[in-house]
Amino acid sequence: MEIDHIDHFVITAADVDITCEFYERTLGMKVKEFAEGRRALYFGNQKINVHPKVGVGPSLRAQRPSIGSADFCLITKSSIEEVLGQLSNEGVPVEVGPVERSGAIGPIKSVYFRDPDGNLVEVSRYS
Repeated sequence: MEIDHIDHFVITAADVDITCEFYERTLGMKVKEFAEGRRALYFGNQKINVHPKVGVGPSLRAQRPSIGSADFCLITKSSIEEVLGQLSNEGVPVEVGPVERSGAIGPIKSVYFRDPDGNLVEVSRYS
């Protein structure tokens, strides 16, 4: 078997509406509804499925899903200065950055912040 790329991953939200609105407003993702009224955040050729809190929503999910447990990196085409400007305009505090990190295919410059559920979001650009 040879894995090629990530299609989607899932985050669990305390409030799906608030989480979707944050990613749409702050990162420009597109919110779309799909099977059985579920929602996902679309960007590029990928998506993030947003599940409601544990005990609600799809039955097929991680064994111990929890709100605020995700930590992921998104690659941007924008400059890090543009990212910082957008976060500032939206009142989103930066926790760390810009800092140099190691991406999957080389060096990246990263900015870290948290979404409304406390997930650690890293937005990076390849050097």
